[in-house]
Amino acid sequence: MQNAAILFEEGKYLLALPLFENMYNHHPKEEYLKYCYGKCALTRSDKHEMALKLLNEVYEKNKKVGNIKLDLAKANHLNLKFDEALTLIDEYLAEKKIAPEDKAKAIQLKKYCTNGKSFYANPTAAQIKNAGNVINTENDEYVPIISADESILIYTYRGKKSMGGLQNEALLPDPYGFYFEDAYQTIKTDSLWKEPLPIKSINTNSHDAPIALSADGLSLFVYRDSGDDHGDIYLSNNVKGEWSIPQKLKGQINSYAWEGSCSMTADGKQLYFSSERFGGMGGKDIYRATFLPDSTWGNIVNLGDSINTNLDEDAPFIHPDGTTLFYSSQGKNSMGGYDIFQTKLNWIDSTFSNPINLGYPINTPDDDIYYVLSANGETGYYASGKSGGYGLKDIYKVNPGYIGKKPSVFIVKGKIKVDTLPVEATIIVEAINKNNKKFGEFKSSSSNGNYLISLPSGGEFKVTYTYKSLNSKSIEISTANLEGYNEKINNVNFETKTDTTKQVIALNNIPKDTLKVKTETNTVAAIDNKVKEEPKTVVKTEPKIVTPKETKSEKPKTQVVNHTDKFKPNTILQAKIRDYSLKYGDITADSLVFRVQIAAFKYPKNYAYTHLKKLGKVENLLLEDGITRITIGGDFNNLKTAYEHNVKVVMAGQTDAFVTVLHKGKRIYLEDLERLGIFVVK
Repeated sequence: MQNAAILFEEGKYLLALPLFENMYNHHPKEEYLKYCYGKCALTRSDKHEMALKLLNEVYEKNKKVGNIKLDLAKANHLNLKFDEALTLIDEYLAEKKIAPEDKAKAIQLKKYCTNGKSFYANPTAAQIKNAGNVINTENDEYVPIISADESILIYTYRGKKSMGGLQNEALLPDPYGFYFEDAYQTIKTDSLWKEPLPIKSINTNSHDAPIALSADGLSLFVYRDSGDDHGDIYLSNNVKGEWSIPQKLKGQINSYAWEGSCSMTADGKQLYFSSERFGGMGGKDIYRATFLPDSTWGNIVNLGDSINTNLDEDAPFIHPDGTTLFYSSQGKNSMGGYDIFQTKLNWIDSTFSNPINLGYPINTPDDDIYYVLSANGETGYYASGKSGGYGLKDIYKVNPGYIGKKPSVFIVKGKIKVDTLPVEATIIVEAINKNNKKFGEFKSSSSNGNYLISLPSGGEFKVTYTYKSLNSKSIEISTANLEGYNEKINNVNFETKTDTTKQVIALNNIPKDTLKVKTETNTVAAIDNKVKEEPKTVVKTEPKIVTPKETKSEKPKTQVVNHTDKFKPNTILQAKIRDYSLKYGDITADSLVFRVQIAAFKYPKNYAYTHLKKLGKVENLLLEDGITRITIGGDFNNLKTAYEHNVKVVMAGQTDAFVTVLHKGKRIYLEDLERLGIFVVK
């Protein structure tokens, strides 16, 4: 009771809610518990019916309790009972003694009720469907973000599987605490979402909320609050199938004020974001930034009073067509809290059309926010805690997800390979009808070769594919008469002209002396068995047998078995480390060490690794990013020995262990060693 009362007095109604609910269930006749539980229930959409029931009971017995008329008006508004709410608001505003802030709230609520009454009486044709129990659980799932082709879905999860479990605001374990936000990802296969997995490189014990995804699905924007910056926007890149550690955006987007949501245009040149920085129109405003030649974000522009109001605007989403902007606002003609609006950019003068409220049932009297729309315009995604879901907030699908004319966009996608193996190639897009002006530069995924480019309507484009010194390939695409959505799959395969053995070596980065032949009829085996071809010439090597002169009958010494030969990596990162160790395994350098990492925590716990006790000393490694990494076995001076120890650790049960790189005391990536000229093929 004491904990609940403190939270209630501090206005932390959502945290106080489960405490009052538990006490009310044991003492259902206590009027004070009814009032507190009812008022707290206004903050959670799956409890709105209970809020109306309890506050009605309190009002019937005592009409002078606090601001009971205003609270009951809110409960009626949230339950779509607009006439009842309007009557209570008028009675409340007629009272003589009302605090100015409460009067302002009542006037705003009256506007919401008037707007809501109109939208509810004229619903749109939108159909809303729960995204299903593969994604949604009894816990919170919200802020869905998708790639342009709707093949990737990343969202925020908050529940029993959150890193750190129940914690207090100091990130310490607390059975009366709450769960922190984590990033989860799922991929669509054959029109079905696969089992979502946590993004381990992003998640920490604190809040880690994914907020935007680039059209090609290779750049992920994340919100973090370090405690001294009021919340900033970070960027993580997909490198060889793994998300990198998020880094704070460079340039002028982040300020000392809060920045918490964003969306990048398909060409990567502009970023729409929300901020509470000084100089706005009130509360949170939406701004636009430009990607500058020095690879920073600048030229910050407030979108003006056509979008922003004296209340909060948040969660911008710029559609892949480059002109349709969705965002949420508490102002304009919202029917309550945040409503989702749609507007169009006029390219001639960079102004936006008058925003359109998406109407009921997409918008409700409660907060409706973080809305995204697939490139083809067929499906919108957003989160809601409405009744009938699987738990707290769930992710929902909306069809159709727009008002008026369907967005027009042309998607070019496919795979880029060299001799059947995926590569990270460069794709340059030029606008032919604008004197070959460069539209954008894109990359294919190094892990699977996939690429995706979104082109706006009304243009003529040349798409050029390049990879190292191989001959480039080009196609031309016209979107001049594009109406709606169109898609072209263009797979590109570069071919080398070297002989078979050299192809195997070049594509797999394997030194010649690592190719082994079991018998004269065996084929050359490439890493992961991706390429198996009969070589022109097979060289059979015989093992050199040394017999001691003094004792010919002495038994040979037992050979040490190298488990790395037969080891199959469990993760993409382990496979990358294996490939690098085959290519650069023996290279050493000053101030370069490798360690085998078995865990990472922002606030480390006392975990026991008894299953690894024979594999070396377990140590804590604290670096500049504030993350404590748990390593085992000490320092290794080359990648080969580190990877061999990595394999032993994995086989002992630490299945996600991997090798981390330290250069001059700082953690870097294997690719950085190539760029620094340390990893060079001998």
